[in-house]
Formats: sequence, structure tokens, C-alpha cells
Amino acid sequence: MDNFYIYLSIFLTLYVLTKHFLSKLQNLPPSPYPSLPIIGHLYLLKKPLHRTFSQFSNRHGPTLLFHFGSRPVIVVSSPSLAEECFTKNDIVFANRPRLIIGKHLGYNYSSLAWAPYGDHWRNLRRISSLHLLSTHRLQTLSSIRADEVKSLIRFLSSKQNQMVDMRQSFFELVLNAMMRMIAGKRYYGETDADSEEAKRFREIQVETFTLSNTPNLGDFIPIMKWIGPKRTEKRLTELHMKRDGFMQNLIEEHRKTLAIDDSSETQGRKKNMIEVLLSLQKTEPEYYKDEMIRALMLVLLLAGTDSSVNTMEWALSLLLNHPKVLRKAQAKIDNIMGQNRLINESDLAHLPYIRGIISETLRMYPPGPLLMPHESSQDCTVGGYWVPGGTMLFVNLWAMQNDPKTWVDPGEFKPERFGGCEGMRDGFRFMPFGIGRRGCPGEGLAMSIVGLALGSLIQCFEWDKIGEEMVDMKERSGLNFTKDQPLYAKCRLRPSKVKVISEI
Repeated sequence: MDNFYIYLSIFLTLYVLTKHFLSKLQNLPPSPYPSLPIIGHLYLLKKPLHRTFSQFSNRHGPTLLFHFGSRPVIVVSSPSLAEECFTKNDIVFANRPRLIIGKHLGYNYSSLAWAPYGDHWRNLRRISSLHLLSTHRLQTLSSIRADEVKSLIRFLSSKQNQMVDMRQSFFELVLNAMMRMIAGKRYYGETDADSEEAKRFREIQVETFTLSNTPNLGDFIPIMKWIGPKRTEKRLTELHMKRDGFMQNLIEEHRKTLAIDDSSETQGRKKNMIEVLLSLQKTEPEYYKDEMIRALMLVLLLAGTDSSVNTMEWALSLLLNHPKVLRKAQAKIDNIMGQNRLINESDLAHLPYIRGIISETLRMYPPGPLLMPHESSQDCTVGGYWVPGGTMLFVNLWAMQNDPKTWVDPGEFKPERFGGCEGMRDGFRFMPFGIGRRGCPGEGLAMSIVGLALGSLIQCFEWDKIGEEMVDMKERSGLNFTKDQPLYAKCRLRPSKVKVISEI
């Protein structure tokens, strides 16, 4: 038995040294030492991943190569490297890795989020940008978002000086807005018509993000696909059936409606997104299949809901911890808007300080701290290092946007630092919605919802923490940036807004 351990130690030592020197000869990026047989660097990973990667980057540099089992993974943590990945190598990194979640929840890698770069993906991107998320389409549906924000204001007015679960309030606001734009349905509030259906969607959403944050060893250690537990894959299969059935029911409801009356727009009712796609299905049924419609709607509904809710919850938490910023924001709105009306989406362009608050929140707490993973379709170079084809790419956006070499006092909440930025990006050092071909197509919609809701709550209410202590800003471990503890807060109407709000 002693000889066995001696031979094992010799084998491991030779393996590690050989792999290390081969990496040097091939000019691969620096890599934490050692990478073990079979598992690679998996033993080093701790949640949250963006913080773990940042610690390694501080020691080894902004370009790092990890081995997640058999899968090579490159992590970049500087704006210049991100620029290289998404300009010179944009097409090379335009693919997604074939992870098990993309198979089951991405319609076998055919959805907008998981489809490989090519004609099919370009068509999906064109459809979403032209027919669903264009400036014209968003303006057409702006009254829905305004209605939902007013509904939230009425709700909060009825709960003055009471403890309110703001995460739940933001979730109901965003889900109502998204469901009305997508399917013409409203699940929460004064006219919540189908609470059972709302409960089903909430369960689907929670399970989706739970499983999305559950690592599957079969993605990185192939043998685990055969000898490992099948519980996660079974849950993904069952979840796909729930999601698919939920969305198909909505499609069938609208198909029946359109069969009775296909002149909704001429009668003064604007078409929701499902109706738009069903209209296109009549002209090109071979392409606009139900499966494609279901996949598109689920990406919009689930991704759009979670990221907007998280951003609003982080932003209000920051404002509660920085009351001077909150008072300054109120004064800015009052000076520009006066006292006699509520803000609307078109006013956001004239409220740079509100945009600064949102941008600073997205800098400190980006919805996807590592963005969605990319994968190289062929060999390329990044930062002067050779990156083989089939390498997964993570961009550590959180590290870049909180880097003291790039940002002055990055741990401080300073909306003023975005005073000179007209857009939502600042080169490659600030890109909370990603960039390049796979950048988020829903950026405009997210900023409309978040901007109108947050601006309205600042304009209409005085806000207080529940106790004397600062709001806990601890994050929950996962690939999306969620507060560990839901935000509870108290509010009361600002005296100057009592009359205006009584009229909505």
C-alpha cells in the first residue's frame, strides 16, 4: 500500500509538471497551479465565482486560463482584453458553450440565448430587434409600463409608514408589465385575474434560476454524464415541460382570439408581442413555428424580469444607505419637472442624475457579473496568448467595473461619476448589458422600466430604512447578482405630491 501512494505521488507530480511546461511552450495564458487530473481547477472554485476569479486575477494577471475538468476556460478582467474579445475576435467568440442547461431550457441550443452564431441566430436577433424590441415597438407599448408604475404608486400610497417587501413589489411591477406587453395579461394588483396562473409562473421562474445556478459536473467531466446522478437533468427536463406548456397555453389563447378577430390594431387595440409573432406566422409558417415563438417569449419574460427587479432593488437599497443622494435626486426631479405632474419615459432623457443613479448601480452590482459565457469557434489570440478553439470565455464584468485602477473609489456610491456619459456604455470599462454581437437586445426595455419606476418612487415618496442599521448589501451566491436578503422599507407621500397622486 505504501508503494501505491508513492507511485500515485510520482504520477501526480509528473502530470502537473508536464502540463505546466506544455502550457508555457504553447504560449497559453497564465493558469493557477496546479491543475489536477480529471477535475482540473474545479477544486479551487468557490462562490461567488466573480470574486474568486478576481482574486486569482490580482495574483496572476488579467488573462487567466482555467481547466473546468476537461473544458478549457479563459477569464478576462480588463477593459482592453474585453475590447480585444469583442472587436477583433467578436465573431470567434460569438458562440455559446453547449452546456446541459442550453439543451433542456434552450430548446436544444436553438433559442436566442443559446443558439450558435449563424443564420438561425441572426434571424432570431433580427426578429427580436425589429418586431419586439425596436424603439417603435417599445413606444407603442409605453402606456402599459406607465400604468403599472402608477399601480405601484397607488399600492405604496396605501401602505404609508408600513414595512413593505420591495423585492416582491418590484417583481409584481415588472412581471405585470412584461406579461401585458407579451400576452396582454396582468397577474397582480387591483385586477389580478388569474392568481393560479401567476403562481405557476412564479414557481417556474424560481426553479429556473435555482437550476441555472446549480453546476452540472457532466458539463465539465464527461464521465459524470454516465455515472453521475441524473437528478439535475431530470429536473431540467421537467422544468422545460412546465415552461413550454405555460407558454403554449398563452399562444393558443391568442390564436383563438385572432381567429375570431384579426383586426385588433384597426379597432384601436395595439397588438402584444405574441399577436405580432402569430401574425408573422401566417405569412411564414415554416419559420415562425410555435416552438420558436415559445423560446423567444420565454427569454424575454424570464431574463427581462429578473435583471430589472434586481437592479431596482439594489438601487433603492443604495439610496436608503445614502440619503443625501436620495434628497439630491428628488431636488433634481423637482427643479426640472415642477410639482404638478409625474414623470414619464420621455422625461428620462432630461434627468441625467437619475440615469447616473441607475448606471452607478449597474456598475457596482451588474445583473450578470460574468456576463453569459461565450465560446471560441477557432484558435485565436487574446492578450498575446494563444487561445484554442472550443475554449469557454468569461468576462469578469464585476471586477472590471469595480477595479481601483480604472475607477476612482470604486466601492463608493457616486452617481455623479456618470454625469458626462450620454449612453449606457463607457468604452469597454462599463458594459452591464454586454457588447458586440451577443449583447443584450433588451437593454432599451430594461432601462425604460427601471428608469420610470425608480424615478417615480424617488419623485413621489420619502423613504426610510426599517431600523437604524444600514441596509444589508450582501449578495447571494450565483451567476446573477441578487441581494441575499430581500429589501424591506417604509415610505410616505411627499406633501407636494399628494394632490398629483390622488388624481392617478
